[in-house]
Amino acid sequence: MINSLDRINELANKKREEGLTKEEKLEQQALRDDYLNQIRGQVLHTFSGLTVLDPLGNDVTPDKLKKEQEAKKTKS
Repeated sequence: MINSLDRINELANKKREEGLTKEEKLEQQALRDDYLNQIRGQVLHTFSGLTVLDPLGNDVTPDKLKKEQEAKKTKS
């Protein structure tokens, strides 16, 4: 679970109820940016391990993805 999510929700509730100070707005934006970067990283990690098959079972994984997968294997 993403640690900053509780604080993001806390600030969102405070914003609705009473508003945020300038510092809290900056903190909220920084937390949101960090959260989005973490989500993007998780998605990229998931997609980097995929193999795409057509209905006949042939591997049709895009060449760019195959190259990235091979590069990761050689690093390990």
